[in-house]
Amino acid sequence: MTSASLTRATLTLLAGSALAQAVPLLLGPWIARLYTPADYGQFSLVWSVASNLAVVGCARYEFALALETEAAGAATLLALCLRVLLAVTAVATVVGGAWMFWADLSLAAALPLAVLAAAASQALAQWAARAGQFAALAWGRVLQWGGGALAQVGLGLLQAGPWGLIGGATLATAAAAALQARPAPAGGWGGLLKPQPLREMARKHRDFPLLNTPHAFAGALQDTLAIVLLTAWLGAPEAGAWALALRYLKAPASLVGGSLSQALYPQLAQAASLVEARALVRRNLLLLAALALPLMATLLAFGPWLFAAVFGPQWRGAGELARSLAPYVALHFIASPLSVVMMAWGAQAWGLKLALVGQALFIAGLAAGLELGGLAGAGWGVSAAMLLYFGYFFWALWTWE
Repeated sequence: MTSASLTRATLTLLAGSALAQAVPLLLGPWIARLYTPADYGQFSLVWSVASNLAVVGCARYEFALALETEAAGAATLLALCLRVLLAVTAVATVVGGAWMFWADLSLAAALPLAVLAAAASQALAQWAARAGQFAALAWGRVLQWGGGALAQVGLGLLQAGPWGLIGGATLATAAAAALQARPAPAGGWGGLLKPQPLREMARKHRDFPLLNTPHAFAGALQDTLAIVLLTAWLGAPEAGAWALALRYLKAPASLVGGSLSQALYPQLAQAASLVEARALVRRNLLLLAALALPLMATLLAFGPWLFAAVFGPQWRGAGELARSLAPYVALHFIASPLSVVMMAWGAQAWGLKLALVGQALFIAGLAAGLELGGLAGAGWGVSAAMLLYFGYFFWALWTWE
């Protein structure tokens, strides 16, 4: 992919992501008035567990699709992803049933469907990206995020409670997966169910399940543990405030980061030399930093006022949290698109070790902040802890040998 085609792909995805994020951002105040903080807390607890399972729903084999240059090999790899996904969905069904029984949480019944939809969407996004179907990716994002918000409004008007939140998100994600299922693999979609040389393909790309899967799972586990800790320590309403704040604070990272990373990954993987790839990473790091600093300044100055004005006075606590999370949000905004660098550079083992340190720092900062200052204190604790982590990560990428 040339620099010009990378720019076109990034702009296409960025335009789709902008529209996708604009809809839930515009509908956010309405949604926040249709659902209570407690509704958000229950939804976020189940959705975070679903996301944790979905992120490894295909054992990360889908990220190896970009490395398969032949159509037949890519189709075999996609067939492997499908079989792993079915197994993970079965596990999610067992987990959801046990959760309903032990915790008396009926919303857990939606867990397997949420896992299946999210993991399928992730895998088919990589499939479409490999084929250069960036328009399909862009519209898939519009359908997933914008359609999800519209569905949540409709279900909220029907007073569906937390079921409306998880139902809207799951239906829209499944629709996005269907939209991204192009082009058809060699042998057609039905051919994925036929016998395939899956063992050889699994062995060829074994670094992805062995190294990238625990890395991705640990990253998603961070969000899950945060919701669990907040629910146990402060209750569902405070967990809902955390979920709402992070949902909107991380929207810019989803908008820019997802678009840039999907276009950046193939170019990094095909770079002629490390010097060329490192220069590309440095340029993007500086650009992302220039965008992140104004975002942080705005949250520090106006966070509580913004959340109370936009979402209603019952969400002012989420605004106090937004202020304390501002440094972390800025750092995450910069780091999110650069997560693909380790896959492209064959540094997944190093990335896994670093990620585990990062998860430990995040949870330690969160717990310390909760103990010292409640919800807002948790934000300051996370920001302080993650400054150390991301600072080292950026320095390592900048000086990579």
